[in-house]
Amino acid sequence: MRGVNLLRNLGLTLGGAILFVFLTALFIPADLLLNTANSGLAGYDLKLDAASFRRSLPLGIKGSGITLSSGSGELLKVSKGELFLELLPLLTGKLILSMDAEIGAGTFVSSISLLRSPASHIEVKNVRLEDIPFFKSVAGMKAGGILSGNAETSGVITKATGFVQLEVQGAELSGIKIGAMPLPDASYRTVQGMIRIKGGQGEIESFTLQGDDLYVRLKGGLPLADPLQATPLNLSLEIMPKASLLEQQKMVFLLLLRFQDTPGHYLVPVRGTLGKPQVL
Repeated sequence: MRGVNLLRNLGLTLGGAILFVFLTALFIPADLLLNTANSGLAGYDLKLDAASFRRSLPLGIKGSGITLSSGSGELLKVSKGELFLELLPLLTGKLILSMDAEIGAGTFVSSISLLRSPASHIEVKNVRLEDIPFFKSVAGMKAGGILSGNAETSGVITKATGFVQLEVQGAELSGIKIGAMPLPDASYRTVQGMIRIKGGQGEIESFTLQGDDLYVRLKGGLPLADPLQATPLNLSLEIMPKASLLEQQKMVFLLLLRFQDTPGHYLVPVRGTLGKPQVL
């Protein structure tokens, strides 16, 4: 009987807590929920805005024209989506902010744990690079192609573990610069990348751009810093063009000439920080 009473009391307590949170949400203005979300994202130098939004029960916001920005500019623009606090983790003292969104014809799903042990999960499917403002507003380049990928991290940035994996089909990249150094404009059949993170140290397991006229490979590591933009870079970029591309983009390869170690092979050291990469 004592066990039955214990289970009944536990059920009543849990049910009462859920009911309390649900009823409280009915009286929380949508803009207050958005402000709360931004308070949690502020530590990541991120901010959310929405052209229009409304509450979604129990604890969330639905809207259109949703924009995720950093101090450097717009990162992501969502045609429509939902941002919400997950209810069950909230009852156990965990604050998990999740987002389901449509980006053009593609999808973006993410969740970020903001208390105790930070953790994040991101999944992207069939998103056109043209629909991601980061490339133009922050990177200052033109990008095309279809992006899919996912990322998992846990722990604070400087001690994080996890991975970042991505793939782009039919990539068109132009106007790329590392610092003041321009890189060749090119089309790539595939772009594939895998970065492993352990103990706050990111290592590029593989990162390649494969095209008909150009093959590019990025190698090296980056010890993660807080804020993330301050992460120091110790990377090398291998550029292997065919003769036809060398002829078409003579000026770019003249600027890269000092990095040519063998004919048709350029090895470019990339330093600086994640927020401001530089070529030495």
